Order: sequence, then structure tokens, then C-alpha cells
Amino acid sequence: MFKLFASESNNETFPPVFLFNSESREEEEFQPLSKKGVRMYSCGPTVYDYAHIGNLRAYVFADTLKRALVYNGYQVNHTINYTDFGHLTSDADTGEDKMMKGLKREGLDISLESMRALSDRFIAAFETDIEALNILPPSQFARASEYVKEQITLIKTLDEKGYLYQTSDGVYFDTSKFPTYGRLGNIDIDALKDGARIETNNEKKHPADFAVWKNGALGWDSEWGKGFPGWHIECSAMAFSTLGKQIDIHTGGVDNMPTHHNGEIAQCESATGKQFSKYWMHSEHIQIAGDKIAKSEGNGIILKDLLDKGYSGADYRFWLLQSHYRTKANFSYQALDGAKQALTRLKKLMFTQWSDERGTLNTEKQLELVSLVNQDLDTPKLIAWMHDMIKDESLSVGERKTLVLECDALLGLGLADDPEEGLKALGHIAFNTLPEDVQDMIEQREVARVARNWTEADHLRDALKLQGYEVTDAPEGAQVTKIEK
Repeated sequence: MFKLFASESNNETFPPVFLFNSESREEEEFQPLSKKGVRMYSCGPTVYDYAHIGNLRAYVFADTLKRALVYNGYQVNHTINYTDFGHLTSDADTGEDKMMKGLKREGLDISLESMRALSDRFIAAFETDIEALNILPPSQFARASEYVKEQITLIKTLDEKGYLYQTSDGVYFDTSKFPTYGRLGNIDIDALKDGARIETNNEKKHPADFAVWKNGALGWDSEWGKGFPGWHIECSAMAFSTLGKQIDIHTGGVDNMPTHHNGEIAQCESATGKQFSKYWMHSEHIQIAGDKIAKSEGNGIILKDLLDKGYSGADYRFWLLQSHYRTKANFSYQALDGAKQALTRLKKLMFTQWSDERGTLNTEKQLELVSLVNQDLDTPKLIAWMHDMIKDESLSVGERKTLVLECDALLGLGLADDPEEGLKALGHIAFNTLPEDVQDMIEQREVARVARNWTEADHLRDALKLQGYEVTDAPEGAQVTKIEK
């Protein structure tokens, strides 16, 4: 199991973990189903395009949750899936398959082979993104197209139990057979039926009924004809296959809750007769100028766009964590600039002034930080606590540094990085790696500064700029960065 502790900790003394359960709409004390470990499933991306920065919030949130659980001593078995077929442009079983849409956009032929190649490309991009965001890899990734057999088996089980009916375009789950359908988010399906303006499939018994199999020319053979499993059945089968019939926590974005996650609950619990997930947790949307980030809105900024502008994945992660995962956050480059500046100051402190400091863990202070993250992952309060603690002169510098490292185990900002590598990531250059003439100019400038010959010092700073180097004076000595041209 990966190690998140900067110091040895006694998590038996920690306060209990409380998490907001979307199903009960209350904060509940976390009690795992088994002492053997926590089973956690996160809805992954539909890999027909790049994930935008709003999509990525769901994975930073899930990573923060996992870090908190591990910090509290739990072993976490975590699955993230890849949807590489079957997710229609409307969650309500209408529209075009998003993978088909991607194939047409890229000018690829309509085949399973092309679909695989397209999804390979965007899976690789997603994994690059989560690495840049310092997201711990899951125990396993599950790719929907590799679990078709398991999905068909689950459909057969539901059919044998009498939950399904067939139409001309596929096989549907009869929500009237599952009395608690819509309990996640308190969906009123009777109101949905009364308010349905246009029923796109008049063979459906109820607007809330959803497809477990869709007929189509592209797909796999089954007893219902050629086609593909529905989006909801994919996640149910992959969760069953990788984690078991009952899991502790299921995560996703709030947009997954009304249709997708209610569909999962209905399928899983109808098949097994048992509660599927004990806790459901959802992250809120990211907005730009009050509008949800979405490719269809034309504001689908991707992480590479931020990296190309000189931000790091850690900068974006830090900006995200300054808001609670259950609150909407309004993205702007001005706000991201503020996060970048604050994180850069923290990294310079850890990698320069405090790089050689050592200290013991103040367990009383540790309980303070744990109590914040254990209260439904309150990262904004944890960040504020960390800033205040850094200034607390009643603690030694070594103690403060150790506590920052404990915070970083939960926040994942890279403050525990090797100082030399950390400074390099910030653009700082080790003195002994500079060209000899540049080293000489820096040394001459330092002599001028000590002699208070500010005119000469400024002249040498300007000369260094002409060579492509920026010099910043700090208590621990001159820091050099390469000027991007």
C-alpha cells in the first residue's frame, strides 16, 4: 500500500471520519462494510475526447477522499472505469453514442478497431492529466469494452428476475419493478412522467425506464441481437467484477446522480437483493462566468491549455482544493494566478529556507489538521489552518515543516518533493549547473550587493537578463530562473 505519512502517526487517536452521503443528504460517520478494507468505485471518463478541467474536479475530489481514508489507516481498493462505448449524448438513452461522435469527428471508419484506437488515445491523455494533478493511481482501471461478457451476464440475471422488457431498439429496465428508483437525489418519477413533453421512444413504459442493451450495427452479438450494453450496466458490471457485489463508496460528479447512478442502484440491487453502495459522494460543477464547463458550451478548457500557459497541474489542484468539493467554483485565470502565487511561495519556503530543517511531529497539532479533513474533506479550512500554522512561532521550524508535510499527504500539492527537483519544477536552476561566465557574473553581483554598490549590482542583473537569466534575492541566497523567450 502506498505511504502517505510524512511521519509515523497513531491513527487510533484520530477523530471519526464524517462524509456527506448524497443518498441520505446528511453527513454520516464512516463505517466500512469490512475491516479488510474500503471498496471504492469512481465513475471514469467517456474517452471520446479530452477531459476538460471541470471533469477533472471529480478525480481530484476522489483522490482527496482516498488520501484521507489512507491517512486514517484504511486500505483502499479503488476502481476507475473507462467508458469506451455506449454513453449516448443524452443520458436518457437518446442521441448518438459519444464514441461514434468521436470517430466521425476524427474521420475514422466506424468499427470496433477504430473505436479502440480512438479510446487508446484519450485514455493516454487522461492518465497524463491525472499524473500532472498528482492523483494517486487507482488499484485498477476498468475498460468497459473488456467487460462485455460480464455485462451480458448481468443483463441475463435481470431478465430472469423479471425486471426487463424488450422493444424494437433494445432491452429496457422497468423502473416500476424497483419501488425505490430515484431515491438518490430524491427524484420524483411520477412528476417526471406527468411533465414529459415529448417521449422519444413510445415503446418505453415510463420515461424513467432505461436501456440495458441497445441494438446497433456496431457492437457485439447477444441473444437480443447485435448491439451494445447500456451505459449504466457497464459500471454495475465493472464494479461487481473488480470490487464485489457490495461496495463502501461510489463517487462521481453531480451530473451522474439523477440518471446514471440511480440506474446503477436499480440494476445492482435488483440483481443481488442487497444494498449496492453504502455511501454515495458527488462533487459539484466548475463554472466559467456562471456557466457550467462543457464542450457543448464552447468553454471546455483542458488541462493542457493551462500547462501551455505556464501553470502546473499542482496550481490547478491547489485552486480546486481552496473550495469545498460540494460547492460550485467559478474558474478564472485571475483566481488561478492567485493559487499559483500562493503555492509557489509555499514551495520556495519548503525547498529553500526549510529544506534542511528537521523536526518531530506535534501530535496535538496533527489532531487539529485531521479533524478538519475528517469533517467531510474540508480542504479550504485545512489550507487556512496550514497557512496559520506556518506563522506560529510557538512551534519550532522543524515542527512546522513536519506539519506541512502531513498536510501535503492529504492535499497532494508536491510540498514533499525533493528540494532540488521541486526547485527545478519551479524553473529554478542549481548554481553549479550554470555556465561558468554566468556563475562569475552572479558572484560579482553578490560582492557588489555586500558592498552596497547597488549601481553595479543592478548593472550585473541587467547583464544576466541579456544572457537569459532572472536573479531573485532571498535569505538563503540568489535564486536563478531561466527566462522563457
